Amino acid sequence: MPITSFLNYISQEKKYASHTVLAYKNDLNSFSRFCVSEFDLSDIEGVSYGQIRHWVVSMVHSGISNRTINRKISSLRSYYKFLQKIECIKQSPLLHHHPLKVAKKVQIPFSDKEMKAVFELMDTDSGFDAIRNKLIVELLYSTGLRRSELINIKLSQVDLANETIKVLGKRNKERYLPLLKPVQHTIGKYLKLRAGLPVCAPNLLLTKKGKKIYETLVYRVVNTYFSRVSSKVKKSPHIIRHSFATHLLNEGADLNAVKALLGHASLASTQVYTHSSMGTLKEVYNRAHPRSSKK
Repeated sequence: MPITSFLNYISQEKKYASHTVLAYKNDLNSFSRFCVSEFDLSDIEGVSYGQIRHWVVSMVHSGISNRTINRKISSLRSYYKFLQKIECIKQSPLLHHHPLKVAKKVQIPFSDKEMKAVFELMDTDSGFDAIRNKLIVELLYSTGLRRSELINIKLSQVDLANETIKVLGKRNKERYLPLLKPVQHTIGKYLKLRAGLPVCAPNLLLTKKGKKIYETLVYRVVNTYFSRVSSKVKKSPHIIRHSFATHLLNEGADLNAVKALLGHASLASTQVYTHSSMGTLKEVYNRAHPRSSKK
């Protein structure tokens, strides 16, 4: 079955993460069910653009957001490109499709003051959970790790002698990130406590039972601590990653260097963070330019 072949392709050859493969599977199955229900089509290989458009309209009427609809159509587009690749179809029915307009989400990073306040707050706690939680936040903020990357770091990937950590990013791309002295110090304290656990997993960050930490735990740690120092609506690991990039750019870091640290495939992904640092850039500009009104 072509859908099964496609899922195997993106999983085994393209090395997509399991949750990404599942998302593709759900999107394709959703469209398949729609085609059976509306057009009595048992497969989606020979659909027309009009039939896909009918699906888009039905999703809009159901209240599904434009962003989600675009993601589902993106899954279909990838599927039809695969069908072209294996010469199952000659042309994608989505060749001339234009994505629905989506309002840009404004990601507000934590301020330097908020980050400092969180670390001061975390310094007052002790014990295994407290030290591990501090390490979670320190690693997120000092390296710009994605939540999934943080969770999957193995103890063997931490190289304190060379002050680096090896990270496996999207599609298993490796990158090495520097470890700041304060983070190395926290790692040292954590490892002493970790040595006393009934360790079952090879991962760096574990629960008290010696198992690998999980996504909701990381989110809960971030949300709990930042709720005590910040009034921002969104408090998540991704906002810390956003803060990492924004603060580096505010301090004059090279955009390509930030791209490498974040593990982005293209500079366009990194340029999103330049909008957040525009306020700082304007301040520098107004202070420095000879014709500035502040001169």
